[in-house]
Amino acid sequence: MDLESLRREYMKDGLRREDLLEDPIGQFEQWMAQVLGLGIVDPTAMTIATVSRDGQPSQRIVLLKYFDKNGFVFYTNYGSRKAEELGHNSSISLHFPWHNADRQVKICGVAEKISAAESLKYFITRPRESQIAALASEQSSVLSSRTFLLNQFESLKQKFQSGEVPFPDFWGGYRVKAHEIEFWQGGENRLHDRFRYTLQS
Repeated sequence: MDLESLRREYMKDGLRREDLLEDPIGQFEQWMAQVLGLGIVDPTAMTIATVSRDGQPSQRIVLLKYFDKNGFVFYTNYGSRKAEELGHNSSISLHFPWHNADRQVKICGVAEKISAAESLKYFITRPRESQIAALASEQSSVLSSRTFLLNQFESLKQKFQSGEVPFPDFWGGYRVKAHEIEFWQGGENRLHDRFRYTLQS
């Protein structure tokens, strides 16, 4: 399939150094607020890249749930491939593709598990069905069929139809501590602007 003719023009004014805040977290917060205001679909969706033991990178999309000066937080099953890879190599890259705003943000850093108490605090805010789904799913494991997973979900739904859904000890969050944050803005004539903040030790 030939895709060479597919292109569009970037019509934004570009990005200048004087447009940026000194603090990259503040700059990210500003851009996030702007894309939230645009009504972009899944503005908190980010591609995260991890690396296997043999050096093979893998990517998947997850949702950013919280960020502040201490890092960027997402949640997952601790038995997942991403968690296994982070267990032996904590290096991680996050990428936010805000196409409708002609913007991208790339974050490089290291991921560390957050406390069970912090994970529980978020878990109890999730819709009940999402709590049950986290309990039912053995992420990244091979299933005989989707029916097996659905039956597991329905069984747990019946079991915990009253009272609290127990917090699974195999589920929780990671905090990504950034050492590099890069902001990209599309510009006319493919003259794009890219500014990178790097943590100085």
